Amino acid sequence: MHAIKRELKLNKKEISQMRGNAGFKRFVYNYGLDLMISSWSFEDIKASDSKKIDAIKKVFTQVTMRRTEYTWMKQYPSTVYQSAFIDLKNAFSRWRQGLAKFPVKKTKNKGDSFTVYKNAGVYPEKQKPALPFTNRVVICPGKIIKLPGLKQVRLKERINFLCSSQTFTVSRIADRWFVCFVLDVEKVPPRIHSIHKIGVDLGVKCLATCSDGSRYEMPVTTKKAKIKLGKHQWRNRQKIMGNKKLKIKASNNAKKCLNQLSKQHAHLANIRKDTTQKMTTDLSRKAYIIRIEDLNVVGMIANQKLAKAVSNNCFYEIRRQLIYKQSHYGTKVELVERWFPSSKMCSKCHHVQPMTLEDRIFNCQKCGQIQDRDENASKNLENAPLDKIRLA
Repeated sequence: MHAIKRELKLNKKEISQMRGNAGFKRFVYNYGLDLMISSWSFEDIKASDSKKIDAIKKVFTQVTMRRTEYTWMKQYPSTVYQSAFIDLKNAFSRWRQGLAKFPVKKTKNKGDSFTVYKNAGVYPEKQKPALPFTNRVVICPGKIIKLPGLKQVRLKERINFLCSSQTFTVSRIADRWFVCFVLDVEKVPPRIHSIHKIGVDLGVKCLATCSDGSRYEMPVTTKKAKIKLGKHQWRNRQKIMGNKKLKIKASNNAKKCLNQLSKQHAHLANIRKDTTQKMTTDLSRKAYIIRIEDLNVVGMIANQKLAKAVSNNCFYEIRRQLIYKQSHYGTKVELVERWFPSSKMCSKCHHVQPMTLEDRIFNCQKCGQIQDRDENASKNLENAPLDKIRLA
């Protein structure tokens, strides 16, 4: 599977249409969440979350949508509300499994998104798959894409090949709109890597230090963007952004401030995303076995002195990217257990000695080796014993 994300080039009418679709999905999601929570007050009803959401969907389509005050829903594709109930099912499923927090209501201040898909196709028999490409949208090379249930829209960056997809997710980040779709293709991984095994030490001062001597730093623009974000928040700290419960509407200046704030947040996130993607791709291209430490990120963030640096360096995101890029580049990611003394052990004589966070140079008290702390840790991760390693 390979995903493609392109920015849309929309006019004011098209932006209004996209906002309407996103608002429709948000309304349906919050509607289903409210009924789901209220259903728990009935003790006689014993059903799974999935069956309850299916029953709520029937109530929505057969009762709510037929009311006169909700006739505006008919102007939007039916796949928008269907995908909202699918997302609600996934949210409750992830919560039950302990992978996410309890679902909360969606708000437009945190970005808009909706999903449309093509469900019509040629089915030769009941309960049989459709004929190939009859239930998919064919995307021709160029800067125009046809979304199911919507009209053709323009892209800012062209697509250079003929492809097809069934599901399209449109999202808004700040004031920019994007479309994302998945292709049923596989990336052929390279057979040869220049390095067989490499140890990668993720740090606070330096983003990553590798055992081959290479280093990856978080760019200075991250600090500049964070300073600019803090100044903007401080200057507009007294603006009232509106409150639905108190029936207070946000002023036009407050809306402008919120738009600028979201732009700055998106700019900062893009810098981090670009840095981590380039770093993990470079590591996956040159090394076959990548060894990283199984860090307790939640515990590190709980430390008041480390929380800012750990969050800025995206430790868990780097690990996640390295893991999913294994199939793309033919690599193998190994996790070294978190109690392995990689920073306290000499990479030459394996002598373990106490180290504090202020000590940036490792000076071995047994063999006298002097080395950078992070370089020493990366070499220890590369040469870690097999009983301290597990596959990611």
